[in-house]
Amino acid sequence: QGGESETFAKRAIESLVKKLKEKKDELDSLITAITTNGAHPSKCVTIQRTLDGRLQVAGRKGFPHVIYARLWRWPDLHKNELKHVKYCQYAFDLKCDSVCVNPYHYERVVSPGIGNVCLFVAPSSMLVKDEYVHDYEGQPSLSSAEGHSVQTIQHPPSNRASTEPYSTPAMLAPAEASTTSTTNFPNIPSVNCLSSLAPEYWCSIAYFEMDVQVGETFKVPSSCPIVTVDGYVDPSGGDRFCLGQLSNVHRTEAIERARLHIGKGVQLECKGEGDVWVRCLSDHAVFVQSYYLDREAGRAPGDAVHKIYPSAYIKVALTRNLSRSGLSAAAGIGVDDLRRLCILRMSFVKGWGPDYPRQSIKETPCWIEIHLHRALQLLDEVLHTM
Repeated sequence: QGGESETFAKRAIESLVKKLKEKKDELDSLITAITTNGAHPSKCVTIQRTLDGRLQVAGRKGFPHVIYARLWRWPDLHKNELKHVKYCQYAFDLKCDSVCVNPYHYERVVSPGIGNVCLFVAPSSMLVKDEYVHDYEGQPSLSSAEGHSVQTIQHPPSNRASTEPYSTPAMLAPAEASTTSTTNFPNIPSVNCLSSLAPEYWCSIAYFEMDVQVGETFKVPSSCPIVTVDGYVDPSGGDRFCLGQLSNVHRTEAIERARLHIGKGVQLECKGEGDVWVRCLSDHAVFVQSYYLDREAGRAPGDAVHKIYPSAYIKVALTRNLSRSGLSAAAGIGVDDLRRLCILRMSFVKGWGPDYPRQSIKETPCWIEIHLHRALQLLDEVLHTM
């Protein structure tokens, strides 16, 4: 199927057939399952589990059951969507010495539910590019990232209602848990004692294509706590910023293609004292730079890119927590760094960072920068009280 590059698919199949050389009955079972599209019951098709659970194919590592489920069933599959069928004896999650890779021993479970999202730090094999056709062409080898903390943190949709998605370090992958306590977010004076009036506009949104701002900055009045940013061509105003109608003489074909996939875009919601939530309405993930999410994941500020999946609803900024997530004047941090706590950046469709061909958000075709006015206002007051 079109989701994998031909070379990768060929190598993955060769690798599996070689491993099944001594297990003719399992190979026959696999062939039957694939040729009949799972119409007939088939046995487990097993390979040896590796130390870290991942399989290396053509210089890339991935979970074996995911690789073959993508290959033969769902090219756009994400790892967290797989669930094994009851009769599978060697399913990946059962942690046996052997792993079943029969694609028809797994079901795809996509939760459209919207609620507080269950967050997790993705192992490098899960850094799936969210491109339009979900293919692997041009993806850099992930093996170079071995031994380093992974930069892309995924936020799939979930029905789980938990008020503190990262309530304990145990929710992080083992390698990450130890870093949580060492990440240094010194304090700035508390903002709780400040009581200025809310600003006229709760945020302003600038739209960029690569490193060029396109169109005017869009200001969202405090009377519109929910604003939608989408790819349609309707006139913008009030609670809706339409990117489709903005023109750019330097727009390339690649940018034009990416813009077509913004679709319903995202919804930004301002709650309470200025906390900001994002709901991804698009059919494609959005990629977010948020110091609040970095801190929640136990990361250094600016150290991660957060991939927010379609239908996910997640808090991305916490104004009343400025005192905890800020950086202290005593640490000699500049005001510019403090201001970054009050700014969100979000790319549509295309990701960036070490796991993508694009190293910076300024290399992505269409992205927005959101200035949170209430947070900036409180920060100014904090700085004046120092």
